[in-house]
Amino acid sequence: MSEAIARDLMAQRFRSYLPVVVDLETGGFNAKGDALLEIAAVTLTMDPEGNLLPDATYAYHLKPFEGANIEQSALDFTGIKLDDPLRQQVAVSEAEALGELFRPVRKAIKAHGCTRAILVGHNAAFDHGFLNAAAERCGIKRNPFHPFSSFDTASLAGLVYGQTVLARACRAAGIEFDNKSAHSARYDTERTAELFCAMVNRYKDLGGWRLAQREQEMDRADD
Repeated sequence: MSEAIARDLMAQRFRSYLPVVVDLETGGFNAKGDALLEIAAVTLTMDPEGNLLPDATYAYHLKPFEGANIEQSALDFTGIKLDDPLRQQVAVSEAEALGELFRPVRKAIKAHGCTRAILVGHNAAFDHGFLNAAAERCGIKRNPFHPFSSFDTASLAGLVYGQTVLARACRAAGIEFDNKSAHSARYDTERTAELFCAMVNRYKDLGGWRLAQREQEMDRADD
């Protein structure tokens, strides 16, 4: 019963969209021409009280697509070493990574009674642009994410905490943030997921979103 309640609440909360937090590390700022080097995603779930929670993490190292541009400044910023033997052992193609990622996202959409995923990201337009470009390069027709809508945690954190930098916003929300681990797609995605959940749940606790279940109980009490 509690799982069914949580499923219904998630489907109601974002107009049947399932928020999925995504972070990418790239070889530059040009989604069409620069390499996609890392991708990570965190699916979200909800408890029977309507609290949003991180669920599962999926993370991949990617081989640059043929002809991709990679700026040395981008590698210096992220700390990615393309010639690292361990990275070379686990890196996969864009098509393989997106195929592996989109499958559990579709399952999570169905499990939560939603119709589509919506990307959540810190400066989401950047990640969204690279994700769409990669899906287009790979000829993927069934992209589970909404093609242009997204939730931007940088904007939301600016509203809630007065901070737009991920590390500072996390600390303002009481979330530990290790700068040495930053700029790994997995780490940044997991912290962004915690931040998004914290902001959504805080808004709920302040009375900004009335659960339909509670509204029905109140309506019955008024009858």
